[in-house]
Amino acid sequence: MKKQKKNLILPLLLTGLLFGGCSSHAAQSSAEDNTDLIVVGFSQVGAESDWRNANTRSMQEALTAENGYRLILEDAQQKQEKQITAIRNFINQGVDYIVLAPTRETGWDTVLTEAKKAGIPVIIVDRMIETDDPDLFTCWVGSDFRSEGDKAVQWLEEHQDGRKLRIAHLQGSIGSSAQIGRTSGLDAGIAAHDDWTLVFRESGDFTQAKGQEMTEKLLARETDFNVLYSENDNMTYGAIEALQSAHLEPGKDVTILSFDASSKALHLILDGKINYDVECNPLHGPRVRKIIEQLESGETPLKYTYVEEVSFESSNLLESVIEGRGY
Repeated sequence: MKKQKKNLILPLLLTGLLFGGCSSHAAQSSAEDNTDLIVVGFSQVGAESDWRNANTRSMQEALTAENGYRLILEDAQQKQEKQITAIRNFINQGVDYIVLAPTRETGWDTVLTEAKKAGIPVIIVDRMIETDDPDLFTCWVGSDFRSEGDKAVQWLEEHQDGRKLRIAHLQGSIGSSAQIGRTSGLDAGIAAHDDWTLVFRESGDFTQAKGQEMTEKLLARETDFNVLYSENDNMTYGAIEALQSAHLEPGKDVTILSFDASSKALHLILDGKINYDVECNPLHGPRVRKIIEQLESGETPLKYTYVEEVSFESSNLLESVIEGRGY
């Protein structure tokens, strides 16, 4: 798969200067060293959450010069148009592989067709894309987001305790796979229970600030709710701040279900402020590296790989578990 890069070295070194942390090793390498590296262009959604930052670090730690890679990282700041521009830049630079963590599912066919014509394999991570031509990407690695939503609904069923549930729902970025899957899981749960009522639903874009803002709006309306279904931990942190400011006890006055299971959230479970958290594993770097190694060896990796994930509540969580997770 690896191609000659006669005219690629200078733009790659300049990109390394621009993106510091993810490319410092390559920026310091000689031109001769760089010609031996497998060049990977990574278009990341942004840095909107702890999960996303852990995902970026995982890629940076797996695709190092010491491991034989030159990683070019482009932060899209949650804008699809920036990702499309980044992919076209990767194509023009002649990278060996493109890794895409898509902002949303739709709208990728044109630019990925360009990558396909250029002979550059595309590996999708985290969220899925919607396309009629699955040959536009080589592999996908990520989570089963609908299954995550179903797990949260099942836990809520088992812990309903005879209550009529009034559910406030903080959605993630609309159109992303995580939002679609986790929302559809909740919708199925509400449809199956006559005593479950959705009283609030708005998008917090997976950010802590908007999670707090949406919860403050909910409280200002004096909406009666006893369950908060928040589609990621960072929105949950913001919601907890808003609830505490309103002199409500998160985890007691309001049952809180969250997603990602980052270290901070797991500590909040131990503190009794989050009731249930469904893991979304961000450590995709080693998996992407394995796929590239398979392709370099002429092997055919799996088209779709779902990562293994677990869920947490106070009954199955110890401090030692948190310390050993790495995110």
